[in-house]
Amino acid sequence: MRSRWRRRHRHEPAELNITTFMNLMVILVPFLLITAVFSRMAILELNLPTADSVVKAEEPEFSLEVILRAEHIEVGDRNAGIFSVIPAVDGRHDMVSLNRKLQDVKGTFPDQNTVTLLLESDIDYEVLVQVMDAVRSYRTEQPGELARAELFPEISIGDAPLLADAGLKGD
Repeated sequence: MRSRWRRRHRHEPAELNITTFMNLMVILVPFLLITAVFSRMAILELNLPTADSVVKAEEPEFSLEVILRAEHIEVGDRNAGIFSVIPAVDGRHDMVSLNRKLQDVKGTFPDQNTVTLLLESDIDYEVLVQVMDAVRSYRTEQPGELARAELFPEISIGDAPLLADAGLKGD
């Protein structure tokens, strides 16, 4: 009699209970779909200096630098020096004046696409992003609509040179 029971038990198909797994999928799939909509990322391409980035040129070329300091923003050429200082207004950096100045520079050097942002160590990340936005593009009016025009989309970031005289910093 035992041998009959074993044979009959072996031939019965085993049931797989996937109810728990299905319950998990019913909860997990909508959750992942809902959270995926809210996680949008913006990517900015930055050109960081490398050891091989030293270029020897016979004639100095225009190299735009924007130096971001706590009290002001300096706009200039790496080779010729600073040609504009934009002071902070009410403790905030003037992004509108910076953008206008860079539009003038773009008019003078239309083929220039690169800019180097040099920052002091105490500059907030939010200010850096605002400066990057002001450097990359500006708003222009097309017939019937507002559009964005490109200024200097290729951005490199570095440390600002220290001021030679501590009295210049405004301490």
